[in-house]
Amino acid sequence: MTRVAGSRRARLEPVPGTDPSPDIPARDDAPPARTGKRGENDERLWGDVPPHW
Repeated sequence: MTRVAGSRRARLEPVPGTDPSPDIPARDDAPPARTGKRGENDERLWGDVPPHW
């Protein structure tokens, strides 16, 4: 940790011997596969989008 003059936050430095680059897993944007018996409201429920507050 290094103090930075004129700043409210300290700068964090990586620990010696570590890799500071983040490991970002591959993101799959596809929805999960639907399996099993479908009911009468399944398509509506899968299509509903929750409100964003």
